[in-house]
Amino acid sequence: MKFLIVGLGNPGSEYEETRHNIGFKVVDTLAKELGGTFSLDKAAYRTEVKYKGRILVLIKPITYMNLSGKAVNYWLQAEKIPIENLVVITDDIALPQGKLRMKGKGSDGGHNGLKDIQATLKTQDYVRLRFGVGSDFAKGRQSDYVLGKWTKEEELDLPERIGVATEFIKSFSTQGLALTMTNWNNK
Repeated sequence: MKFLIVGLGNPGSEYEETRHNIGFKVVDTLAKELGGTFSLDKAAYRTEVKYKGRILVLIKPITYMNLSGKAVNYWLQAEKIPIENLVVITDDIALPQGKLRMKGKGSDGGHNGLKDIQATLKTQDYVRLRFGVGSDFAKGRQSDYVLGKWTKEEELDLPERIGVATEFIKSFSTQGLALTMTNWNNK
């Protein structure tokens, strides 16, 4: 059984430690844990790892956040992965810092990466793992906030929360959406 795990973010060193790139951080951690090494391939950095008999294709689109749909669609087709085996990991300002929530479908919530994926795939019915980055910004400063770097305080909790995010993905690939949401959404 094959899964496409997409970490959203922006390519380039200037974006590496920003809130918007938490999706990249989660797939980087999962790849490292499961022995994968990313290489540049069609519209994304890609690696393939195995977990309990499942094949996880991990990608980090290089199309920039607002055009993520192109890479997601390409890799779903190229790997012949059904949309129900897709997980998109994204930052979310509607959740408190470090809060994780998996959902099987939903709106883009104003997130341009999700908006492009939904427009490209022509559906809102795909799994997303939302990683809370909080909303500590002044009105009209959302873009600066998500493209800003983590504070020292925020960085303290990141390794543990990223570790929990990887557990969500491993659980989803072996136990499915319903059990994963039940077991992990409140951790």
